[in-house]
Amino acid sequence: MGIFNQIVQFILSLSILVFLHELGHYFFARLFNTRVEKFYLFFNPWFSLFKLKKGDTEYGIGWLPLGGYVKISGMIDESMDTDQMSTPPKPWEYRSKPAWQRFLIISGGVLVNFLLAIVIYTAVLYTWGEEFLPTKNVTHGVYCDPLAEEIGFINGDKILSVDGKEVESFSQIPLAIIIDGAKVVAVERKGEIVDVSIDPAFIPQLLKTQMLFQPRTPLVIEYVAEGSAAESSDIRVGDKLLAINGQRALYFDEFRNAVMSSPNETLLITMERNGSPIELDVAVPETGMVGIAPMSPYSYYELERIEYSLIGAIPAGIKSGVDTFSSYIKQLKLVFSPKTKAYESVGGFITIGSIFPKTWNWHFFWNLTAFISIVLAIMNMLPIPALDGGHMLFLVYEMVSGRKPSDKFMEYAQIMGMVFILALFVFANANDVIKLFR
Repeated sequence: MGIFNQIVQFILSLSILVFLHELGHYFFARLFNTRVEKFYLFFNPWFSLFKLKKGDTEYGIGWLPLGGYVKISGMIDESMDTDQMSTPPKPWEYRSKPAWQRFLIISGGVLVNFLLAIVIYTAVLYTWGEEFLPTKNVTHGVYCDPLAEEIGFINGDKILSVDGKEVESFSQIPLAIIIDGAKVVAVERKGEIVDVSIDPAFIPQLLKTQMLFQPRTPLVIEYVAEGSAAESSDIRVGDKLLAINGQRALYFDEFRNAVMSSPNETLLITMERNGSPIELDVAVPETGMVGIAPMSPYSYYELERIEYSLIGAIPAGIKSGVDTFSSYIKQLKLVFSPKTKAYESVGGFITIGSIFPKTWNWHFFWNLTAFISIVLAIMNMLPIPALDGGHMLFLVYEMVSGRKPSDKFMEYAQIMGMVFILALFVFANANDVIKLFR
């Protein structure tokens, strides 16, 4: 059921975004009295799931969910219908319109995607507000994964700044380090200020990490598995760790390290229960797993919540859209930098679909839809023939030079662009398949 929910959310999100992207092209084409021959959600090679002819336009739904398209008269596009180009231009054709009108027709999809993201972010902030864990509230510091320790962080470090800038939200710290290419992270360590230098050699590994570090909290038991070693030892929900084998220990990472390094041994665990210490003998199984789950850091620490009025949500939504746009541009630069090996993390449908939660959540759905809308806008702006950005580049050249590229040049450019996009599509989805077997 979880995977089914992910698939349905992905298809619904993609359908909304593709439809509105193509509607942007359609709107400007109609605005400038340009004939639109087809308006399709998804591609329809060989056959369509649905189609309806109304006026000069055929509206339909294709069976191949790789995007969508509007076929505009007098334009060389993915349909590669070049026969019409051998006849004199008609007043209703794209090629008859001035360059600035053609530019708006081409850029209409990108414009809609970006505006749509802002509208969604605004609606999300107005409906649900904003909730985050302030970095300053993480009073027990961080719990590091092995890569963070290799870089130079240690458990208990309190993050103060990244390249001299405070990061308000704790969840944004890894992004600030990885995407912004941070050089120095200032931490408080045992009462002293220490600078942790980020070696650029770690960038490829940083891009692949799922969790650089998370908030460190004292161990408070939230769950005890039935039939586990913890249950047999009388560990209960709500117990708080005080010591292990007589040595002071407060944190989950300390407990985890102790049990994982003591298979088939018995540990003396001191817990606080109802305000009083209690000692328990825990027989650690060979697996090192005793069957407990700690309280989530986001339950332990105080979160900050911001409620927005409709008027207040609008500038906040615009800021979210601009910040997401800027962040993704930085990520894209890393992808095109061979030394970062970020291209290895490029994914296709499986990667995109997997970012949706396995349980249906409208809050997450709309946030992710807004994010993907920004991604689609940026990807379509790339100056690659066959993408909107390629057409926009040629139109800018025409407006600056006063010379229009020949139809034959545009035809060849379209073919080359389509070959490149197909190769990228195969590469991204092949990456997904490879990851499944790793």
